[in-house]
Amino acid sequence: MRKRTEEAWKKCPKSGKTENQVKVGYNWSWSQLCKCKECDIYYTIDPKRHAYSEETRELAIKMYYGGVSGRGVGKILGMNKSNVANWIKKSAKNDVEKCKTLCASETLELDELYWFLERKPRTETRENIYIMTMVSREPRQIAGHVVSVDKSSRTIQQMVDAAPEARKYCTDGYSGYLGVLFPGKHIFNVHNKSDTFTVESVNADLRHYIPTLARRSRCFPRKLENLQSILTVFVRAYNRFGAQKSRYLSLHPGAAVPFSLFDFF
Repeated sequence: MRKRTEEAWKKCPKSGKTENQVKVGYNWSWSQLCKCKECDIYYTIDPKRHAYSEETRELAIKMYYGGVSGRGVGKILGMNKSNVANWIKKSAKNDVEKCKTLCASETLELDELYWFLERKPRTETRENIYIMTMVSREPRQIAGHVVSVDKSSRTIQQMVDAAPEARKYCTDGYSGYLGVLFPGKHIFNVHNKSDTFTVESVNADLRHYIPTLARRSRCFPRKLENLQSILTVFVRAYNRFGAQKSRYLSLHPGAAVPFSLFDFF
């Protein structure tokens, strides 16, 4: 076994070459890490396989959306923090179509929230990414969302065009909404938030459930696609929860809902 391992590290898995192969230490699981100088790639000899059950994966995702950071989930469950991010990305790819299943609504509210990418300054006044959300008033669901480096009218228009049509569209006083062509009546409220109270509440839920969007924290996304995957998984669960909650309350008015958001991840 030892002889086979000693010979294996001399062969690049990409090119198959045996020249210019060097050992460069160990990875996080203490497996031998090697480098091919010609291909400039790193590879592991006899990597240790860690097979996690489906229950562990679901628990890790629920813990993350319960407010525990990816690093915290890794420490609690005894795994690498990258596992949580990879499982969220995989779940997002598998459930893109499910996010488009929405209940019909007559009123849609639009709003935006800001955050930071790659770095977070000391003062929260230098945002460099925006999350635009469009929320149905009843049932409460996220009809559309866009993650972008700007909040221009063109970006908002793309979100509106991809979402189901409604009779009314309610926004705050941001001037970018004036350049958007809405399929229905546009209510542009510059005085207060009486027409956008639902989307404001949903944006507060985003900051509450997603650790990387929490205020007064050190968390921030390092890649735009990572944040998009996190939002995709959350929107899927949030919309399924909103539809089920609305259906249950229509059959049992005033009753306590016997399930929670975490049952839909």
